[in-house]
Amino acid sequence: VAMRAIPLFAAATLLSAGLAFAQDAAKPAGVEQQKAPAGASVFIVSPKDGETVGQEFTVKFGVKGIEIKPAGDPTPGTGHHHLLVDVAELPSGNLPIPADDNHKHYGKGQTEATIKLAPGDHTLQLDFADTSHVQFAPPIVSKKITVHVK
Repeated sequence: VAMRAIPLFAAATLLSAGLAFAQDAAKPAGVEQQKAPAGASVFIVSPKDGETVGQEFTVKFGVKGIEIKPAGDPTPGTGHHHLLVDVAELPSGNLPIPADDNHKHYGKGQTEATIKLAPGDHTLQLDFADTSHVQFAPPIVSKKITVHVK
């Protein structure tokens, strides 16, 4: 019985250490944010705040004081759009913006997108990010608007 206890203890220790390593590896390290260019802003051109739209509609993105470049382009002071749908709080500033149904990426430098939403009220907000999908400091975000999807 004693001989089995040693290998089991060793296996449990290694497994525990492996889980700790995996958990540490899963925690993304923060990155340094680029300083936002003075006067840079983004805005939603259309739809307008409070507008009623169909379940599929086009959102047009506006930008002022900053240049749009695809993700991966290292030109300082440039970036691309992300559309936040029904997001209550901005993502963490020193981590890449998540890519999911609520955080839509437009890393090819798109200036509009056709999206599909379920009927009901939804909020939309642009979040402009750098080459690595990380927000600028301070964040360059649009005013949050509400659309009524019929």
